[in-house]
Amino acid sequence: MHDFNYRHNNLYCESVNIEGLARKYGTPLYVYSRNTLISHYRKIKEAFSQINPMICFSMKANSNLAICKALVREGAGLDIVSGGELYRAFKTGVSSRKIVYAGVGKTEKEIEIAIRHHIFFFNVESIPELELINRVAGRLGIRQKVAIRINPDIKARTHKYITTGHDENKFGIDFKTAKKIFLRKSRYKNLNMSGIHIHIGSQIVDAGPFVRAIERIAGFIKDLESHGAAIRWLNIGGGLGIIYSRERPQTAKEYAKAVLPVLKKVKANIILEPGRFIAGNAGVLVTRIQYIKETPSKNFAIVDAGMNDLIRPSLYEAYHEILPVKSSSYSGSKEIRVFDVVGPICESGDFLGKDRKFISLREGDLLSVMGAGAYGFSMSSNYNSRPRAAEVMVEESKTKLIRRRETYEDLIRTEI
Repeated sequence: MHDFNYRHNNLYCESVNIEGLARKYGTPLYVYSRNTLISHYRKIKEAFSQINPMICFSMKANSNLAICKALVREGAGLDIVSGGELYRAFKTGVSSRKIVYAGVGKTEKEIEIAIRHHIFFFNVESIPELELINRVAGRLGIRQKVAIRINPDIKARTHKYITTGHDENKFGIDFKTAKKIFLRKSRYKNLNMSGIHIHIGSQIVDAGPFVRAIERIAGFIKDLESHGAAIRWLNIGGGLGIIYSRERPQTAKEYAKAVLPVLKKVKANIILEPGRFIAGNAGVLVTRIQYIKETPSKNFAIVDAGMNDLIRPSLYEAYHEILPVKSSSYSGSKEIRVFDVVGPICESGDFLGKDRKFISLREGDLLSVMGAGAYGFSMSSNYNSRPRAAEVMVEESKTKLIRRRETYEDLIRTEI
């Protein structure tokens, strides 16, 4: 988070005072550091430089066009999970040969559009999906590359909603079924079945589960090759954790050091799909305190950002550090007080942080919810008929509005 720092008791993003951004653009406001975004992409690229992988940014983490375009210009591909993300991907100028398409519920229309645009790979999640892609590719007269997503039955130590590689999850295909698919690939005449994909979950802070999953896959590939299958691509997904509070996640270098020896056993090209690692600490959500409410049991700081703006605390009980944008305003008081930072939504689950310590808080003060660059705006909604926030990108001393704030007219624009 070195691009979000205090200077003279004011919180800055790179060389820009966040209080000034809130005055200019209003709140709630997402603020992104371009430098953090690009430097985290480069960290992954450098860590894996020995094997020169294709790095596809996971758009579901943050699909703003300016964010994705910045990464595409750096050489990133894109990992998509819907027809809407495919549409956005085309708008970034990314080569279709650098788009990989995952997700368990692809529709026939989405598959057809993707094949027509010659995307690089589908990550296939089930036999019925495989059959549908084969039929559509046949109809279009195009031979389509696919990777079979394996569920390696590895439990990652992360929240149950964001673990995806265990046998009880909806994702991927078990080893036995996957082997049958590869051995009977002649049935799928319109498919080039040359890849394997795994993704075991998100916000995983140590390399152990990744190493175990990749070792299982390496053994599986060896078995397939002994039966004549040619696996040219191995996609090891994303899932690298970041610091939200007291986590000590592995660095990109530590992760690469742990998994590279296993990857080198596989004679395949490697694809990575990082999302949170690149975007998570590149963004913050700035919000203004509307009311201070004191009760016999709790102090509440009621802010103008709610669960519709950032749902992770409500959905995952996720922890985000919350910092005052202007710390000097408390210089006259040294008393530490505890607050729940809550939003205006009519739900008891609407909170950004519970039992947080501050040296006093006042109505009108600005707070910055840290580490909100991934799964922040992209999961936001219009619940309670609230317009979605504006987004701003900072590059050194320059700022650029990359999404205007929604208006009340926007709320009903598509209604008849």
